[in-house]
Amino acid sequence: MTWLEIGAALFGVVSVWLSTRENIWSWPTAIVNVGLYTVVFFQSRLYADMGLQVVYLLLSVYGWYQWLYGGAQHTALTVSRAPRALLAVLLGINLLAWLALATALDRHTDAVLPWLDSLLTTTSLVAQWMMTRKLLENWLIWIAVDIVYVPMFIARQLYPTAALYAVFLGLAVIGYRDWRRSWRRHAGGA
Repeated sequence: MTWLEIGAALFGVVSVWLSTRENIWSWPTAIVNVGLYTVVFFQSRLYADMGLQVVYLLLSVYGWYQWLYGGAQHTALTVSRAPRALLAVLLGINLLAWLALATALDRHTDAVLPWLDSLLTTTSLVAQWMMTRKLLENWLIWIAVDIVYVPMFIARQLYPTAALYAVFLGLAVIGYRDWRRSWRRHAGGA
């Protein structure tokens, strides 16, 4: 446990909590969070998660823009549901990306959990992209991922990060509940 990891965890909690509130400041705080975690994961030899932070940085900039201007006629984006066809495409992309990343890490690095780390990484990318588009189902994916991340981080002795992901799990449940209400308000959904 380091002060860097604790700082990263704190920025992560703030960022996800702001996301559950649909607050635009979730994106700048996410940028600080991923910068700090890039170093933490490098030091822990969780290379897929380290690379994930770089992609999160790009997705955070994209999400920031989308939430401000991604709606109809460049207005603020509102919560929507993911079409089944999109979910099928995302599942296929996730499967292919997972297999490619896990194979590369397994064959060419000293990664400690290449298959699990890669699966969590690619699935997290799908969830994060869905969040940038304010797709309600992103929270369900985050719930599933966080349930697996917590014990993985405990096994790697990243205790503040494990605690962070346990908090993320609770926030994902809250995010799903609140975004579902928001979707119903804006779309008149049942």
